[in-house]
Amino acid sequence: MSLLAVDALDLFYGDAQALDGVSLAVDEGAVVAIVGANGAGKSSLIRAIAGIEPAARGRVAFKGQDITGWPSHRVCNLGIGQVAEGRQIFPTLSVRENLEMGAVISRARAGAAATMRRVFEIFPRLAERQRQAAGTLSGGEQQMVAIGRCLMGRPELIMFDEPSLGLAPTVVQEVFRVIRRLNDEGITIILVEQNVAVSLKLADRAYVLENGRIVLAGTGEELLNDDRVRQAYLGL
Repeated sequence: MSLLAVDALDLFYGDAQALDGVSLAVDEGAVVAIVGANGAGKSSLIRAIAGIEPAARGRVAFKGQDITGWPSHRVCNLGIGQVAEGRQIFPTLSVRENLEMGAVISRARAGAAATMRRVFEIFPRLAERQRQAAGTLSGGEQQMVAIGRCLMGRPELIMFDEPSLGLAPTVVQEVFRVIRRLNDEGITIILVEQNVAVSLKLADRAYVLENGRIVLAGTGEELLNDDRVRQAYLGL
């Protein structure tokens, strides 16, 4: 049984259909990449799984439990975390306060101190700047805060939505190293990422979204070597 299963999901914004019959499976411990052009429905899929956007039809199940229509705080408390596009930190709060916000859900409270130590071990710069207002950090450091805040919720599955967007190349490399490390430590990953080549190299399985529909699926290596993917997304 898959850790996460999405079955025939439809999502609309008004009259515009963002997802059309999307089905996919995410096995425990895997890295699953979602690939597609801007506007293909990638972020909509993440938001639907997270309970932020209500699906019109279809089903989302986590560990065999139907969570379709659950509010986002219940989804998060079940063990599904999200690192949103654009980071969405609290700029006037300190780094430490941002991280503490990630541990407000009941599953995370008891172990919050230990999780904070783990976040600071992964991101030493956040330990150094824990009392600094998060909005004064660099873009890369703010992404560290966003990832750290997600980790404070003790997720079993993390959905990354464009984690490298707007970051310098050296910082991007660090972000991907962290994603690989988290996966090696047992966290399942869904990765929506503009850097298609890197995401497919990381991925155990990958899906291509076009106009709200899954049009290709396979292992990361299979899609990396698929002529359609190479022409459309890799410029080869």
